[in-house]
Amino acid sequence: MSGRNNTQVSSFILQGLTDSAGIRLALFTLFLLMYLITMLGNAGMILIIRLDLQLHTPMYFFLSHLSFLDLSYSTVITPKTLESLLTSAKSISRMNCFTQLYFFVFLGATECFLLSSMAYDRYVAICNPLHYPVVMSLRRCCFLILGSYLIGFLDSFVNVLCISRLHFCNSNIIQHFFCDTYPILALSCTDTHDIEVMIFIVTGTTLVVSLITISVSYVFILSTVLKTTSTSGKQKAFSTCGSHLLGVTIFYGTMIFTYLKPSKSYSLGKDQMASVFYTIVIPMLNPFIYSLRNKEVKNALCRVTQKRDGSRQLK
Repeated sequence: MSGRNNTQVSSFILQGLTDSAGIRLALFTLFLLMYLITMLGNAGMILIIRLDLQLHTPMYFFLSHLSFLDLSYSTVITPKTLESLLTSAKSISRMNCFTQLYFFVFLGATECFLLSSMAYDRYVAICNPLHYPVVMSLRRCCFLILGSYLIGFLDSFVNVLCISRLHFCNSNIIQHFFCDTYPILALSCTDTHDIEVMIFIVTGTTLVVSLITISVSYVFILSTVLKTTSTSGKQKAFSTCGSHLLGVTIFYGTMIFTYLKPSKSYSLGKDQMASVFYTIVIPMLNPFIYSLRNKEVKNALCRVTQKRDGSRQLK
């Protein structure tokens, strides 16, 4: 399968993170713990937002979808990674590999534009508060969410369509722990230049357009906040936007480092570390980033808990 021939491969071998049994066991334990925290944190966030009526606002509507994306994003990558670490089962079928790649790109691109929508929501709330209920209507929010998912679908469709047309006849060993774009491109025995350009344009456009939207929104927010004379108003604005800015910085920093560069500059060690960060670590951190510094979420958690305790006492 890994020799030079003209037979299309039916499966791939994921190289993984390490060959050391001791390190694999340690990583398995660490990643399993992080995955469980990710599931509990994001599912908990969705549940609290759904159960507490005071969180039925556009900001938390977007945040619930962010939690859903993070939960799904981690589930696409982590279970297969855990299996490989525990059992050394590194084989993945061609169909499963492309399916994993499809959902990975789909969820990542969707999150980019969801973060843009969240930035726009904060812009309207701070810069145009009197018209906020009208501008950020349920219809507008649903339109932004559906638009994010649609763009993610189109990005992923183009990406996987391009890669699925390649021929893999030299090797089937993917130098990564999951099916990612550049490591798969490196296996092709056909010229990938045009496809690389196409994927770079699509990926670059997604990252740049969403990042420009976020940047412009925060330029207007900063301008409005600096004009505010009230200290409490400034603190409220910064506390509202601080969590989102932190999440955006971490997410886009790792994405740009990994994808906005030629495939030949792919580095096994550095890019794998970055991939671990945005596929496993970030989905775990987001619930904490958006809740620990957020009094509304903390208060909502208290209300939900008290309501549950009260209903038990009535029984």
